[in-house]
Amino acid sequence: MTDLPPSAQTSAVPSLSCAALSVAASAAVPLLPPSFTEIYTAHVRWVWRALWRLGVPERDLEDVAHDVFVVVHRKLVDYDPTRPLKPWLFGICFRTALDRRRKFSIAREQPANNSDDFAGVADPAAIDAFAVVQLHQQQTLVQSALSTLPLEQRAVFVLHELEGVAVVDCTTILQAPLNTLYSRLRLARAAFARAVTRLGTGSTP
Repeated sequence: MTDLPPSAQTSAVPSLSCAALSVAASAAVPLLPPSFTEIYTAHVRWVWRALWRLGVPERDLEDVAHDVFVVVHRKLVDYDPTRPLKPWLFGICFRTALDRRRKFSIAREQPANNSDDFAGVADPAAIDAFAVVQLHQQQTLVQSALSTLPLEQRAVFVLHELEGVAVVDCTTILQAPLNTLYSRLRLARAAFARAVTRLGTGSTP
């Protein structure tokens, strides 16, 4: 096998060294978490929606979202920036909603059909009015079906089915054993399907 010419050797060595140094340097720089202001600005609307899906009444969303961000501010120092942010936020939303429900014994209520809740989900200028009505009806149906689930089942259902988080990752977020979450998810799926069928046909339980 022929050795590389001296010119190729001298040009290749620095190139490899620079690449190795670049990788080493990037590995040495810690990944910094986003600031509280960045999290609030980017995710406040998502937090409101997560709380709404968890059954927080619309009239209380502002207060409960405020409580969520108080916790976020306090716990941001413990957040691992190598992990996804939304599941971490959802865990705080779930515990805040659960604490509030336990404290105030909030009764479940049917959501109002308020188009502002989903502003930005569908652009009325981009699709016809019939499609907009259908979308809002579907969203109301989903929320009404979700409202029939116990909060613990509702949380894992929303997190896994709507947010796409793996069940194994939900164990840390919801602070529950894997088998428990699988059981809750199975029950939630069955109850949700029954509720959608019942509500969709307009029948009574």
